[in-house]
Amino acid sequence: MKKLIPILLLCVLAGCAGRRAPKQDLNAMITAAPRSILIVPIVNKSLDVDAANYVLSTLPTPLAEKGYYVFPVNTTKFVLEQEGYYEGDRVHQVPAEQLAKLFGADSVLYVTINRWDAQYFVISTHVTVDFDYRIVGRDGAELWKETRRIVYDPNGQNNNGLLGMLINAVAARAAPDYMPLARQAHSSAFVSLPTGPYRPVTPKK
Repeated sequence: MKKLIPILLLCVLAGCAGRRAPKQDLNAMITAAPRSILIVPIVNKSLDVDAANYVLSTLPTPLAEKGYYVFPVNTTKFVLEQEGYYEGDRVHQVPAEQLAKLFGADSVLYVTINRWDAQYFVISTHVTVDFDYRIVGRDGAELWKETRRIVYDPNGQNNNGLLGMLINAVAARAAPDYMPLARQAHSSAFVSLPTGPYRPVTPKK
């Protein structure tokens, strides 16, 4: 047991850790002042074939809450498929000017999934999501970009003993819950976006 203690100390990390890009210049986004954002299909570099659809479903709400009109993602996907664009990799190669014109959008959001996985370390499982975000204007100019990585260890803030930690790790590996991490990554990334024109005004009390 004494030999295990150093290993346990190395394996048990903080509950969540994140990676973010350096502070950026928002002048391009502020000057362009897009009113609408087109979210195109996602490039998925992970091994989970369903990850792109999961992430796509979590993007409209935080952008709408930020004050932008967001084109319905299912309609967008259907229209692009009618144009022959089925895969995110192919869509990301299409000039933003062409995509924006097709939908009448002011800007296009491209998202890439770099990681969407769960790694098992003895009695700990680290669930990781890692995304790149990029908004391009209808004229092809890059307006905004961010990177977020969120790592979650279910045992990071628990004191359930060795058996409890092992159970948590196995459960997290068997059925990792990526969605809260994806939403956390989006919220953290989009906080840097300037407020859009349609943000609801909170009534004063």
